[in-house]
Amino acid sequence: MVILTLNCGSSSVKYQVYDWDQKNVLASGIVERVGQEGSIINHKAPGVADVGIEHECPNHVVAVELILKTITDPSHGVVKSMAEIGAVGHRVVHGGMKFARSVLITDESLATFKDLIDLAPLHNPANITGIEAAKAVLPNVPHCAVMDTAWHQTMPSTSYTYALPHEWQEKHMVRRYGFHGTSFLYTAKRASVLLGKDPFASNVIIAHIGNGSSINAVKDGCSFDTSMGMTPLEGLVMGTRSGDVDPGIVFHMMKKGGLSPADVEKALNKESGVLGITGRWSDRRDIENAAEAGDKIAIVAQELEGYRIKKYIGAYYAALGRVDALVFTAGVGEMGPVTRHLSTLGLEGMGIKVDPDRNAKAKCRNAELEISAPDSPVKVYVIPTDEELVMTEDAFALMNGTYDIHTNYAYDFQRFDYVNKQRAAGLVKDLQKKPYLADLIAHPKK
Repeated sequence: MVILTLNCGSSSVKYQVYDWDQKNVLASGIVERVGQEGSIINHKAPGVADVGIEHECPNHVVAVELILKTITDPSHGVVKSMAEIGAVGHRVVHGGMKFARSVLITDESLATFKDLIDLAPLHNPANITGIEAAKAVLPNVPHCAVMDTAWHQTMPSTSYTYALPHEWQEKHMVRRYGFHGTSFLYTAKRASVLLGKDPFASNVIIAHIGNGSSINAVKDGCSFDTSMGMTPLEGLVMGTRSGDVDPGIVFHMMKKGGLSPADVEKALNKESGVLGITGRWSDRRDIENAAEAGDKIAIVAQELEGYRIKKYIGAYYAALGRVDALVFTAGVGEMGPVTRHLSTLGLEGMGIKVDPDRNAKAKCRNAELEISAPDSPVKVYVIPTDEELVMTEDAFALMNGTYDIHTNYAYDFQRFDYVNKQRAAGLVKDLQKKPYLADLIAHPKK
């Protein structure tokens, strides 16, 4: 049984091909610059040289067709024909209040996603186009939608309600939804395995730090609060998004700066965050290099991002009352020791103690690492996320009729003996170059 997952962004399509029977990733890749000049597909498969093919992709339909052609190509493909694909899992960013779990895609659910476009105008249209393109080519297999927002449907009203006119929520669906749900689901379950605790007896704070960043308070294994709101704009300082700001600034700039609503939306989403602070960089690696060279504004950007994360950690610790583990994940969370250091500096009084040496060395995408000090009451982990695996497992279970909401359903990666074969192979190579990583690996506890 082969399962294909598709993650259609505004200008890209990520994919993964998974052999369910062998529990192994056959291939993964991304089509970049969709709708722009210079489109290219980068395709990776174990035992085969990486493939990069330039191909104009004016839209997501062409991009999906290119993916299907690539994975069935006689020279570098991984399946003989599309007949081997048994199910397709699709990422859908916004499910509104309609979905608290992944679903089989029907005409009715697809219509609902279209109704929710106003809540995610940058993402849902691309998600929908990818679904329609894949269904056109693979009409006889189940297609499943995995929503970023579904994980957060367990939040209490005190977490998701804004102090705004009640009519806004009733008529216009204004409330906190939260995002990065598949990442939080995966890392929450894996943290419980590392802790050796029942997932529904675990309190965890998870910081998903990448170009888009959010933080999640997980109480008794369920989402309790999260930093992103009705849209992915609220919360932490991000690559190009502002995060929390005084709403009055919007009115000020519209009056004094002559900005239109579209101008403000563009500024807050694409011209703010660390890019706005520095005026030059959104990539944290560029900022880190500049800070090391003494660039003062780069140092400010680093410290401001870390400070905002630290404030949320403190707030969520108070909200949870007890915290078993703090988890860092996603690109910066997994590979950014400076951001992790600044985010946890001074939290020793709360029982969060990070070992500086372990943190500095913890840069690996193929292993779960522990960076807390030996005497830290709260464990601090770096857990590489795996959103594609969540999508794959949900798609198989929906096709098989065994799926249920995560509180009633156990994922394969929740097992004590779970092994990601692709990452295990990658870790062997990592350890050859960085043998000290062996001492950082967090081992599951029974």
